[in-house]
Amino acid sequence: MNMLGTFIKPMHPEGRRFVAIFAAGTVGLFLVSDVLGWIGVILTIWCYYFFRDPERVTPDRDGLIVSPADGIVSLIEKAVPPTELGMADTPLTRVSVFMSVFNCHVNRAPISGEITSIAYRPGKFFNASLDKASVHNERNSLCIRMQDGRDLAVVQIAGLVARRIVSFVEPGAVMKTGERFGLIRFGSRLDVYLPEGVDPLVSIGQTMIAGETVIAELNAATTG
Repeated sequence: MNMLGTFIKPMHPEGRRFVAIFAAGTVGLFLVSDVLGWIGVILTIWCYYFFRDPERVTPDRDGLIVSPADGIVSLIEKAVPPTELGMADTPLTRVSVFMSVFNCHVNRAPISGEITSIAYRPGKFFNASLDKASVHNERNSLCIRMQDGRDLAVVQIAGLVARRIVSFVEPGAVMKTGERFGLIRFGSRLDVYLPEGVDPLVSIGQTMIAGETVIAELNAATTG
């Protein structure tokens, strides 16, 4: 690794027009006031930082479920997956990862498998750290069928500031663990519904790194 690459991360193409808008606004602010102009510079750098898309090193051991998002584990509880996915109504362990506006917002597949369904549902914009956000907020849900035939659900949830969920994939796509599948603009949350009998290996308050931090292990349910 070189020092430049340590501090300057590539930006996802989704952010280019936003950075351009911030930069254009900064030019206008400099015409009004140097102080306002430098505030614009800071906001432009933040916008670039928000849309950063660093490479991640995904664990390659079979059966590992990794975090789909950068952020903090905000909730771990039993819940029924979104009805629009058509999964069974059995409550599963739901691990929620809250992303602040300072986290990287590119979302990654928690495990390898085929996307059998994707369902978007409009909704409200409550603070994404609240439990009711899973039910009432705008969301985009994916069902991933793993090699052993079991299903895992991952749900992108818009937050208080976020107003746009972006998906990069379509039903039928086969994904590898850690592969990018979408992003959410400006603060939000990801829910992962673990398969029945699989327990989380993380705790509330723990920091997650998308594509790298292991949140559960399928094999642990059969060996332990």
